[in-house]
Amino acid sequence: MSTPDRRGTPDSRSAKGRAAEGIVSASLLASGWDVVARNWKRGRGELDIVAFRDGVLAVVEVKDIDAFGLESVEASVGGRKRARIVETSKLFIHSHREFNSAAVRYDVATVAAGALADYFENAFSERT
Repeated sequence: MSTPDRRGTPDSRSAKGRAAEGIVSASLLASGWDVVARNWKRGRGELDIVAFRDGVLAVVEVKDIDAFGLESVEASVGGRKRARIVETSKLFIHSHREFNSAAVRYDVATVAAGALADYFENAFSERT
């Protein structure tokens, strides 16, 4: 069993993360995106949200800034995390060949106080 830290228990952090992903998914759907996967896992990697629209596959990392604080968003999506997201997105595309010809972009969304705070399109590239 994990020991809770100052940010709350692992279960409460997970619930906040899932709620934040739901908020971002709803926003994407309202903007005409198809959410094709949530919490897609392979190996050590996980993709929070994968959405598709007009030939673009958006891999979206979601951060609840209520839980982590805005200053840690950049740190929490650091080089190692970005590399893992890119690697996992390649596994996703390999498993879902219908997206082979899609342009892939990596976005980061932040949620605060139960609402979408910021959405950063092309927050990082495959070569980070």
